[in-house]
Amino acid sequence: MPLYESVLIARQDISASQADALADDFSKSIEENGGKVVSRENWGLRTLAYRIKKNRKGHYILLNIDAPTATVQEMERQMRLHEYILRFLTLKVDELATEPSLMVQNLAPRDERPHHAGGGVNDKQTVKGDDQ
Repeated sequence: MPLYESVLIARQDISASQADALADDFSKSIEENGGKVVSRENWGLRTLAYRIKKNRKGHYILLNIDAPTATVQEMERQMRLHEYILRFLTLKVDELATEPSLMVQNLAPRDERPHHAGGGVNDKQTVKGDDQ
């Protein structure tokens, strides 16, 4: 079956538990139509780049889906009709990510984040012509 990643943005005025219930409803819909939600990530309440329907923030949720095309189209139809969904984007991918996304990694406390060697702004590096 084809693999998909779907990100949805729910309104800011619902609670986090309501946003999770919303994702549960869409997951249930996918499973009823012969698909499978491989993983789900809740990215939390985040600021939008611009207002959408008078909302400045939104609950972001990522669904990794293994389902037939018709099932994903039905899920998107339900998202278009749902009053709490501001935006959604579904992409067909070759393979699903097995590790947490960068959005989830950024939610972790700084001391638990993976350390990347070099390239940071605070790293002291010599630049040619900077000998003066």
